[in-house]
Amino acid sequence: MQRPPGHHAMEDKACGFCYFNNVAVAVKYALKHYALNRILIVDWDVHHGQATQYAFYDDPRVLYFSIHLYEHGAFWPELRESNFDYVGEGSGKGFNINVPLNKTGMGNEDYLAIFQNILLPVAYEYSPELVIVSAGYDAALGCPEGKMEISPAAYSHFLHSLMGLATGKVCVVLEGGYCVSSLAEGVALSLRTLLGDPCPDIGPVAQPSESVVETILNVIASIRPFWHSLQLQGSYDENKGEIKSTERIRHRPEIYYLGQAKIQETYPTRYLCINCDNELKTQLEQQIEQLIRQTDLTVPPHRTALVFDERMMKHHNHMERGHPERAERITSIYNKLKELGYIDMCYILKSRFATEEEIALVHKKDYIYKMKKTETMKPRDIHKFQTDYDSIYMCKETYGCALLATGTLLQLTEAVCSRTFLNGVAIIRPPGHHAEAGEASGFCFFNSVAIAAKFAMTKFDLKRIMIIDWDVHHGNGTQHAFEEDPRVLYVSIHRYDHGDFYPFEVSANFDAVGKGQGAGYNINIPWNKSGVGDGEYLSAIFHIILPVGYQFNPELVIVSAGFDAGRNDPLGSCCVSPECYGHMTHLLSCLANGRIILALEGGYNLTTISEAVCSCTDALLGNPLTPIPSTIKVSPSAIGSILNTIRVHKKYWSCLQFDVDLPSYELEKTALKNLESTELSELSTDAQALNDLFHSASGERAITFEQIKDGDSVNPQMTLPNTLYCVVPLDWCPHLERIQPMPPEDLDPKTPCETCGDPRENWVCLHCYQVHCGRYINEHMIQHGIQHHHQLTLSYSDLSVWCYECESYVHNEVLLPFKRDAHWKKFGEIMLGTG
Repeated sequence: MQRPPGHHAMEDKACGFCYFNNVAVAVKYALKHYALNRILIVDWDVHHGQATQYAFYDDPRVLYFSIHLYEHGAFWPELRESNFDYVGEGSGKGFNINVPLNKTGMGNEDYLAIFQNILLPVAYEYSPELVIVSAGYDAALGCPEGKMEISPAAYSHFLHSLMGLATGKVCVVLEGGYCVSSLAEGVALSLRTLLGDPCPDIGPVAQPSESVVETILNVIASIRPFWHSLQLQGSYDENKGEIKSTERIRHRPEIYYLGQAKIQETYPTRYLCINCDNELKTQLEQQIEQLIRQTDLTVPPHRTALVFDERMMKHHNHMERGHPERAERITSIYNKLKELGYIDMCYILKSRFATEEEIALVHKKDYIYKMKKTETMKPRDIHKFQTDYDSIYMCKETYGCALLATGTLLQLTEAVCSRTFLNGVAIIRPPGHHAEAGEASGFCFFNSVAIAAKFAMTKFDLKRIMIIDWDVHHGNGTQHAFEEDPRVLYVSIHRYDHGDFYPFEVSANFDAVGKGQGAGYNINIPWNKSGVGDGEYLSAIFHIILPVGYQFNPELVIVSAGFDAGRNDPLGSCCVSPECYGHMTHLLSCLANGRIILALEGGYNLTTISEAVCSCTDALLGNPLTPIPSTIKVSPSAIGSILNTIRVHKKYWSCLQFDVDLPSYELEKTALKNLESTELSELSTDAQALNDLFHSASGERAITFEQIKDGDSVNPQMTLPNTLYCVVPLDWCPHLERIQPMPPEDLDPKTPCETCGDPRENWVCLHCYQVHCGRYINEHMIQHGIQHHHQLTLSYSDLSVWCYECESYVHNEVLLPFKRDAHWKKFGEIMLGTG
């Protein structure tokens, strides 16, 4: 915690309450003294940290990512280069990412969509060695600066997702934040997250706004040439003709600029506080207080439980040596955990057998009876009995081991649901997710995870449980158990190979979405080729599982944790790294107040599964995670699978808004456009803001980065030598004819706003001569213009004249008497020249 903030302070100039750029200095220090090569700066202050951008604009060692209010350039610092098309230059091209928000009132859903669709994919691909957060809390609910609606608890979620990076080396540096109650709560919850406490529940997350969806697509279009992880959207060639109604949705990025014309050589230091209407302020404080009261910050007395019982090894195959489902699977995992010290970090729960009543929560009683009879069968009869089922083997101890596996998982489920433990790992066998209500299959006898979910709903009255099945085989039994039940969201990531991969069922395809009330609550992400790895699984997490998970808002997450998609597994033929499993666990831990249970399913390479479980346990314990070793890429086939799933589920989940095509050309070739004629009330910005088009015959930007990066000006909309570009007012507009004669008492630039009494930044209407404040105060002149259709207004700050309807500055000789009179009253001297 420190003040003053820093991210506006330039190399040779203080700016925006900032004197020294603390984050930039820290990054330069780390680059020099620790020889780091990849540092990620995440700037979530509501204002763009232009000085931090300037400091590293051509440096690929620093990835600068800023989420800020922009309003097409009308929000401070009103810079053209704060927009999404400023992506870096030289070797730093692609390493500057601006996410400009063009409306106020954005909430948790908008920021989470930015994290899930841009920041996290890029950050994981970049794999930083250090993360520094320019943590402004002025986008929080109640802050008069940004007028945003981020709940304080949401900052915990933002930070948690970043803590999986850089081996946990994350530094949070305070920037802005001007509503003390939300600032204090946001900072406190951020510190709580750094200390390892679970993310508080923020409730079900709504659909992201149309404005943020547009911004996200604009950003992706501008930077995806530089990042393998941002290839989910399709592409189109605009030269191939008009869009037909049968074609897919095409998004065309357009760049608007409504920045201000003022050139500031110095910055005011007084009277800068944003006034907030007392009634509104009271209402916001009440909302913040209610959020604080509703936020559950209780933490279970113990963190991570582990269940294991060596007796489950008694289930073995007498007839077929070398079978992949070996008893040593669980002892190999346990021994590795013990070797690395994890057993001492976890609390070991006692195991137990499930009762027949508990098994009957999912399975038919006659099936349970058949399985129980095997305990008294002779070996040859058991061998004959097992041929009635698909891909299983049995012995006399199988029934007891299956009861023990399920009962042990129920023991862990009870410990987590009763909030004695935060999370846990169940090292159990035989696996369960292929077992149907009345049928064993795929090495599975009783569906332990399905029974655990039913148990949690029955005993603890849970209404929303999310099951993530990342075993390489589709969990057909689990899907069928809940396909009509909206209380359980079942998500499976698996190999499908167009139906040619076990269990060979069409119900494993992307179009199996559930039935009846459960429609939409069954999500399959089917891979159709081997070799799928870290990039594909993380992409599924970012683009489907996390967005839907936040919208569903589960009370418990259960992972059917098969590790047979891991590298070198003899059945999966995929290449997910053990480290990736840990990161997936960490990312899922932001849901359900951190209540997450991992139950072992498949996984047949003993080394890989042991390392993977250790990595997941690291995540559950809150330990720093080892970075993912491979380059994050997503194969075209996997992109197709993810998109197929999104397309069938976007009608059920409003968070899935990003299935569009983007232009195939480089964004620099996109011409800057004027805003189309719009009702003033629809603009999210002050009518005094500019809407001038920057263009030239060559299509170059109005001002290059080199012209402004040295800090000579914080606003590029200025007249520069040797350039054609400047702010050019209209020399005539049709509304000049409606100006009324100057009143007898002349003009008084010291007149306060007639509505709120504020003396700062006021404008006088040239139609009725009422005086009202501008956007940076309480926007009363904007409201006056809308209500009375009075288009022309004179600024008492800089004596410029703005026309609302023409959306431009205006200068004409008819205006000179008004300007001269105001100049004389303001400065006590005659205005020379033409004004």
